[in-house]
Amino acid sequence: MLLTFSNIAGLLLAYLIGSIPSAVWVGITFYGIDVREYGSGNAGATNTFRVLGKKPGIAVLLMDILKGFLAVKVAYILGDYSSDSPEFIDFELALAVCGLMGHIFPVYVGFRGGKGVATMLGILIGVHPQAALVCAVVFLITLILSGYVSLSSMMSGIAFPVTIMVFYSTNSSINIFSLAVALLIIITHQKNLERILNNAETRVKWYPLWKS
Repeated sequence: MLLTFSNIAGLLLAYLIGSIPSAVWVGITFYGIDVREYGSGNAGATNTFRVLGKKPGIAVLLMDILKGFLAVKVAYILGDYSSDSPEFIDFELALAVCGLMGHIFPVYVGFRGGKGVATMLGILIGVHPQAALVCAVVFLITLILSGYVSLSSMMSGIAFPVTIMVFYSTNSSINIFSLAVALLIIITHQKNLERILNNAETRVKWYPLWKS
């Protein structure tokens, strides 16, 4: 990828979009609570559900998905590549990495962010919607069967490279990116995995989402 002004500006914008601390801003603005000081300590949708409840949790979930999607789509407004070129895909993947790093290390709130699962879903929708749909189905099935959000996140992360390489492998950069996604999700959920193995991980409380 060429380090032109337009490309660098695009990468920076993707990072700033990813850095939008949805969970922190929603918690502080409407509830006077910084979710990073409670629950798991993560500034993500799952901890928002745990600390603040369903309605703010859903709002943060949608916002995090949207910012991941928008970070990738910066490629259409900044960058020096035509949308039908192989370089365009590589640029989208670079934007995806910057957006995800923004969520995990947000500049606006002292670089203390979340694990990036919801943002990653938005990124996958932007990069490869078919594979993203498969990952979402795997997530839901695992969540229904196990009740563990963390395990569902890890299983959907693993499903991404499998789906890409088996059904949609057309670009080596996407193959490498999909493997990196799976590895990152597993690494960021290492403590959750340990708690699952020790039967100490919190399960989802199954209440209707439309009730407060």
